[in-house]
Amino acid sequence: MKLDYRLTAHWLKERLPAMPEAAMILGTGLNELAETVPELWKSPYSEIPGFMQSTAPSHRGNLVLGELGGRPLLFLQGRFHYYEGYPMEAVVFPTRVMAAMGVPTLIVTNASGSLREHLRPGSIVLLNDHINLMGINPLIGSNDDSLGERFPSLNNAYDPQYLELCAAIAKKQDLALERGVYIGVSGPSLETRAECAAFANWGADLVGMSTVPEVIAAKHAGMRVLALSIVTNYSNLFHSEAHDQSEIRRNASRASTSLRKLVEEFVRHLPNRP
Repeated sequence: MKLDYRLTAHWLKERLPAMPEAAMILGTGLNELAETVPELWKSPYSEIPGFMQSTAPSHRGNLVLGELGGRPLLFLQGRFHYYEGYPMEAVVFPTRVMAAMGVPTLIVTNASGSLREHLRPGSIVLLNDHINLMGINPLIGSNDDSLGERFPSLNNAYDPQYLELCAAIAKKQDLALERGVYIGVSGPSLETRAECAAFANWGADLVGMSTVPEVIAAKHAGMRVLALSIVTNYSNLFHSEAHDQSEIRRNASRASTSLRKLVEEFVRHLPNRP
């Protein structure tokens, strides 16, 4: 059965006490961020029409309307991954719901492995481009013209003005904020050393199993995108032991305070919702 994001958008509009001025997808180890802000409304994914169940570790599976930077912000505590067995339509369903609600800005966060030695675990990286190596595109199939055109350009998929604004805020906060290219893979197995070497040679700085589908769907629907990646571990280029998932979540949590301060100030500077 085809999922109808418009029905879910209408369902949410009837229940939310305020309309969000931005939406934020919280990646691995970052779900607590939604619990540090004043809560205006909350619902588990299981009660929202069309939403799947998030099975990834630490993804709590709640939609939370909170106040950040003096503005209502919709937090997604966890996302749906292609590796969980969900079709790509389900992976990007929440993004399309937000677009149908008229939310103009999507803030995407994730946990990633570093392909560059200077991008250390615990650091925050501002994504300025991506490589799609997931083997699929969320726009495959009949195009929904009400969302966007058949062949959307991904030039400046990561909003240039948002990149500059975020960089300026980080400088004022004395926060080291690198920029980088993210390569999205399907997972769930972690990457081999040879794969990581190839990715680095292609120009990728970080590797992960999310984000790319949501960014493509958001850009297709006319949303502006900011993406921030928390480096949770070195890739196999610099790490010879098997990765520890608890360590990955711990490094993500360690950077969450800086991430919150950065996003809070970013949200304060967003243009007013039309």
